[in-house]
Amino acid sequence: METRLADKVVLITGASGGIGRAMARAFAAEGARLALHAHKGGRELERWVARQPWRERALAVRADVAAAEEVDAAFAEVRERWGRIDVCIANAGVWPPEEKPLVELSEARVREVLEVNLLGAFWTARAFLRVLAEVGPREDGDGAALVFTGSTAGAFGERGHSDYAASKAALGGLVRSLKNEIVALDPYARVNLVQPGWTLTDMTRERIEEPGALERVVRTMPLRQLGRAEDVARAAVFLASPAAARHVSGQEITVAGGMEGRVQWEAEGVDAGLVRERLRPDEP
Repeated sequence: METRLADKVVLITGASGGIGRAMARAFAAEGARLALHAHKGGRELERWVARQPWRERALAVRADVAAAEEVDAAFAEVRERWGRIDVCIANAGVWPPEEKPLVELSEARVREVLEVNLLGAFWTARAFLRVLAEVGPREDGDGAALVFTGSTAGAFGERGHSDYAASKAALGGLVRSLKNEIVALDPYARVNLVQPGWTLTDMTRERIEEPGALERVVRTMPLRQLGRAEDVARAAVFLASPAAARHVSGQEITVAGGMEGRVQWEAEGVDAGLVRERLRPDEP
């Protein structure tokens, strides 16, 4: 499928994580120029980019997405390098692995999760829209694209992670609002959200590898398998494409094996070994 992403400038926040790196590889395969963001993992991301065959069309930038001025500075650096930004993937986020009911949650943890996952998405989107306002739409008519990474926790909730679920649920309202605002800057620009379910990444690996965790997780999925980072990345490429998704805006694509809020399988009917086998990525 033609995506028309070749030579487009794509900025991905949270590119040092598993889903972010998969997104970088997926957009690189489409021939895009990449601005890859990280915060604490910035040095590691730079080393990773330096080993890639597409490193000459990639730029690594650093910023704390919870700090609006740092986000603005990172976007300014990308604009200085390539003159514009065509696609923004607001992917950066945190997920504290320890389960804590709200009555036990500390103010510090709640503030960190909301400041990174929600306010970080706000500042990222604002910086992108400001650049778009300054440079204007593309002359070829290919609209800009803003894609957020949400979570099924925002749709179904997640016991012990109400802070995370709330931060992701709020993205739906942001998407539905910005889809109406972005067209004032670019008449063909679009805003969408990709919503992963349980996906094997460094952030979730420890939790998934707990005894019995796989069996519990896939009980609500008709497809008895976990998501891979590549699955989410391909959905993001689709939503970002001015060709494949030219008439798609304000939508949420859930990449979660058909997950519902009810049990589909009894635990004894789940083959954890098979689920693990299907977690192997398409590429190293």
